[in-house]
Amino acid sequence: MQRIEENLTIEEAYPLFREQGADAVEVFDDAGQTIGVLTQTDIEMAMREADLGRLVRECIRYRVTGTPPTSSQANISQNGFNTEPLRSVLNALHDGVYITDAQGVTVTINKAYERITGIRREDVVGFHMADLVKAGYISKSVSLEVIRERRPLTLVQTIRDSRKIVVSGMPMFDHDGELQYVVTNVRDVTELLRAKHAQDQLEQLQRIRKTYGVVTGDEGAQCLITSHQTIACYDLAQRIAPTQVKVLIQGETGTGKTQLARYIHRHSQRVDGPFLELNCTAFPESLLEAELFGYAPGAFTGASSRGKQGLLEVAHGGTLFLDEIGDLPVSLQVKLLKVVEEGRFLPVGGTEFRHTDVRLITATHQDLQQRVAEGGFREDLYYRIGVVPLTLPPLRERREEIIPLLHHYLDYFNQQYSRHIQWHPEALELLAALDWPGNIRELINLTERLVVTTTEDVISPGNLPVDSRSAPVSEVPPPGRTLREQVTALEKQLIGSALAAHGNTRAAAAALGIDQSTLVKKVQRWRATSPPATPE
Repeated sequence: MQRIEENLTIEEAYPLFREQGADAVEVFDDAGQTIGVLTQTDIEMAMREADLGRLVRECIRYRVTGTPPTSSQANISQNGFNTEPLRSVLNALHDGVYITDAQGVTVTINKAYERITGIRREDVVGFHMADLVKAGYISKSVSLEVIRERRPLTLVQTIRDSRKIVVSGMPMFDHDGELQYVVTNVRDVTELLRAKHAQDQLEQLQRIRKTYGVVTGDEGAQCLITSHQTIACYDLAQRIAPTQVKVLIQGETGTGKTQLARYIHRHSQRVDGPFLELNCTAFPESLLEAELFGYAPGAFTGASSRGKQGLLEVAHGGTLFLDEIGDLPVSLQVKLLKVVEEGRFLPVGGTEFRHTDVRLITATHQDLQQRVAEGGFREDLYYRIGVVPLTLPPLRERREEIIPLLHHYLDYFNQQYSRHIQWHPEALELLAALDWPGNIRELINLTERLVVTTTEDVISPGNLPVDSRSAPVSEVPPPGRTLREQVTALEKQLIGSALAAHGNTRAAAAALGIDQSTLVKKVQRWRATSPPATPE
């Protein structure tokens, strides 16, 4: 991620500022040293004054100068934070706590802060925050920015071992409105997300191996990864695979219908035979007929003098998968019906029937019953090809798959393009909350695009397309709805706007004054209760 340097203009720095997803971002000099912090307030002021050409260094009102503390270190213990029972209460908290006085002098830290950052209490208590930044204990101080702006702020700090932590500073005022202290909450969100994702992935892989005996990763990009929503579908597919029953796979475009057909073939008695597939929308009617049934020598102008075998003949002894069967022309449906009923067909221009022994698997994203009612699909063929219907739910209904799939295809494309890119946990959280209208195919395409276009070693939220970083904004219901409905709609609108503005759930939650976990749960609950999208 490109750094913000002091010689950039505000106009040049603004997009880099937004990529950081925080309220304040550190600024570097030509030597690569941190010289201060640029805040949202600085940028907004430049915008109000229509002075976007101003240099960043002219907008920094706080600089790391190493100014001596304005409060005496000897008076620190008089603030009462190191006396019981307050000290025990602070040390009992799981999150780190860092408290400074109104001048920016460190008053106290708790045990959790020492554990998360590795910074000892005796190294910071009594010292001015500017001195600590200058000494390299932290990269930038949220406390000094809270003191300057007198409002809550959240930013990302880099501590000595290069780990990233999220810090949120809150000002404390007395009865007269004078600032007394700044209380900063510290959480190592990156570690929490990595642990969560690792646990979810481990459980997912264990469930797959136990249910199907599928070793993911050994099958390359064609491996099967299933969530609990699809276990029943794959369990039924495995039971019927050894039979000759006709199977109709239904599901939205990109849900993995071809992979399910291959799965059935691999578990069938025809595994040593060919697996051929034909998309019924890929050819005009005349060519489709020739591809499927073949043609006799000299059947039409331009035809080969030796004729051509159709897929029904080539797939003899194996499996023929007809994708998008709902788009098969009615005239060809009659010929396919004879194949299903009698196992024989007539090539184009031929006079003698040919026999074939194929396992027919079909798939569609359409509602074939509706197509039958409209006269676009033969009812007798529908019942014969759909003896056992299998339905693959869209990716938005099996969200447990999303993160394992993202990891799998990232590994696949890393190997293909000789890259070593990793997912940032925040990026995974955003992608896991998407609806994925293109399903697994869309996920694969997005992963490949990010692998070949990302210049850094980590795919961060800033690398994602804009439409992948925000949630849809819902309009407020018209008057007449209940208060609860209108409040919920307004909440959706505010959260959607915050996500669009900040680019990640952490910064959006901080801007709204709520926990990140609360925001993520709300978005996921709204998506789960939204009406399903109409299949393509």
